[in-house]
Amino acid sequence: MKWTDEAIQRTGKDLKQSRADIFFQVLDYRMLVPVLALVIIGLVVLNTVLAKGYGAVIFDYPMNFYKQIAAVLLGLVAAFTLCLFEPPTMRLIGGAVYVASLILLLVVKIDGYRPVAGADSWIRIPLFGSFQPSELSKIGVAMMTGPVFAAMKRGEMSAGQGFLRIGLLYGLPFLFIVTEPDLGTSLVLIFMFLCTTLVWGVRWRTIILAVTGTVFLVLPVSWQFILNAAQKERIMTFLFRGYDKSASYHIEQSLAAVTSGGLAGNRTGVSVSVPVKESDFIFTAISEQLGLIGTSLVILLALYFIAHTLRVAGKVAGRSPDESYIMVALIAGVAFHFIENIGMTVGLLP
Repeated sequence: MKWTDEAIQRTGKDLKQSRADIFFQVLDYRMLVPVLALVIIGLVVLNTVLAKGYGAVIFDYPMNFYKQIAAVLLGLVAAFTLCLFEPPTMRLIGGAVYVASLILLLVVKIDGYRPVAGADSWIRIPLFGSFQPSELSKIGVAMMTGPVFAAMKRGEMSAGQGFLRIGLLYGLPFLFIVTEPDLGTSLVLIFMFLCTTLVWGVRWRTIILAVTGTVFLVLPVSWQFILNAAQKERIMTFLFRGYDKSASYHIEQSLAAVTSGGLAGNRTGVSVSVPVKESDFIFTAISEQLGLIGTSLVILLALYFIAHTLRVAGKVAGRSPDESYIMVALIAGVAFHFIENIGMTVGLLP
């Protein structure tokens, strides 16, 4: 068919129109709705934790609440914007995010910012406040390794070359993070790698054997040279509940807060004191305020989001394997954080 000037102009107009409209036409509301629901629940619970009593006016809200709202808005804008880019552009963005995360992880080592809970993981950014670069590294690693997994799957790269490249991409931020030392984020990176490797095609028996062998080799070295006193104390308290009464305070208060929620939430007006209730122990606040019903709703929303994301990753694997592997890595990180936070709160994980 010959293209006339009129046809070309009309096609260009249609393309421009589709750029403006296609996003909302193909937007997966089954993925968006649970995320927004979890965000709203989180903000409501966080407001109650941070506010100076119930019914506080907006001017009394702590700055942390504003920062959380700003982070949510920034995340939504970034997510919507990234959906408009084609895979080649996404690879460039992934490279930029990865390099930026490495630079910031290096800054963590030299900025002199005081350690938090025994780990030097934060930097201070003017106006924004403290920021943890390891969070950015998880996104960068997922975006950089996804195309490598896809290239190996298509046969464009040998498994040896691919896993060597993937090992380097994961290894650089991992070394920075594990020496901070931030054991939690280090485990997130390992879990992301294992899940993506499993989806790529490595048998789960092989993964279990590799993980078991690595644990027996690495754990003694980590205990001796990497883990700090606070992290060792957390592990010992988890394994032996009566190991140290002072170290068991967090988990005892956490369990008290969780059980005080009852079926529909604590309505007595008396809140159980739990350290860092607004961040590390936020699940205790959810359980305390919303009870078993609200807690179950949060868990179901999160599980549905994780399952649906994996389902979408499976559907797009044929036409866009790069994006599929990126989705698997990112949702694996989300799932690990979700399981880790709840498990730690109720004493099932250290």
